[in-house]
Amino acid sequence: MFASAIRSTAARAGRSARLLQPTSLISARAPLAARSVLATPTAALTRSFNLSSIQRGQGSTDADLSAKLAQEIAYEKENNESYDSTYVPQGETEPEFLIAFKKQGVWKIEDKPGSDEIALTREFGNEHIRVLFSIGDIDTTDPNDLEADIDPESTEEDGQVPSFPVRCAITISKSNKGALTIDAQAQDGDFTIENISFYKDAKLATELTAEADWARRGLYIGPQFETLDEEVQTHFESYLIERGIDSNLALFIPNFGEYKEQKEYCSWLENVKEFVDV
Repeated sequence: MFASAIRSTAARAGRSARLLQPTSLISARAPLAARSVLATPTAALTRSFNLSSIQRGQGSTDADLSAKLAQEIAYEKENNESYDSTYVPQGETEPEFLIAFKKQGVWKIEDKPGSDEIALTREFGNEHIRVLFSIGDIDTTDPNDLEADIDPESTEEDGQVPSFPVRCAITISKSNKGALTIDAQAQDGDFTIENISFYKDAKLATELTAEADWARRGLYIGPQFETLDEEVQTHFESYLIERGIDSNLALFIPNFGEYKEQKEYCSWLENVKEFVDV
């Protein structure tokens, strides 16, 4: 459930290759070609230049971009339909892994459309627990680009390629008693703990504001977890497992992150196309 060292991320597979693998969630677009900044040649404007000649959606490149976006949207819809037919039970709108997670009734999922972050929250006795992670950690690299970097010995016995790690900020707070914050990574059903901090002010530990972030910068963040006495490490791991921060959660986080990233990407494509077409 907990890894003793940070795992290598060299053997991560892209979304397209994970489409029909049981341990994966959803296939997505093949990664776009290397993104470059489009530089517009600089030219001096003269009084004779007619600024009204280019109006809404009338640029010479708009139609080509819109057509390419439409092609990408169609590709993603096809992938989504293939995924739904495999992993979404008949009569349901969500994949089986998500339905099963919700039925457990342990964690509440706080997921706002358009947001980069997801929060999982629960109450445990007099404690409020929050696990925060971002879809920015989701790896969408083309697996063909990584094929040469994959260590055959790093694959699992069933032939599956190790999943990507997702960074998590875990907070356990008690009213008027402060909070613990745990920096960790979830990967392949394990949590790798990096460090554990303590804040006397729970509000300072949990607030997601620029002011709170600035106030935290000068505080002692605690030792590296791997430098602690081994028995202390073991007891901390048991402490977290008892609170539901276990292998099941470590499997769910990358899965849900990939699922949400795909939804956000499809929404982004449609929004951008609509903007270009206006």
